[in-house]
Amino acid sequence: MIVRIMGEGQVRLADSHLADLDKLDDELLAEMENGDGPGFRRTLAALLSRVREVGEPLPDNSLEPSELILPAADATLEEVRDLLSDDGLIPG
Repeated sequence: MIVRIMGEGQVRLADSHLADLDKLDDELLAEMENGDGPGFRRTLAALLSRVREVGEPLPDNSLEPSELILPAADATLEEVRDLLSDDGLIPG
């Protein structure tokens, strides 16, 4: 799966990592629903950090279609809400 982090670039992510990332996504969604700003910020940072850790960066000149787009680390609650689907940021 190709994942784009807005403002950073793309990484190739093995499907085997999706369950782990989905847990963080569920936490992020709950924090957003509860209006937990500090929790939201912490979990968003953890989610993006994990994607960077387990993903294989693609070259900057690569133009692969992104299957998943994640917000930038400094995104606001409102900006992230605009990216959400019924499943959160990560489908599944």
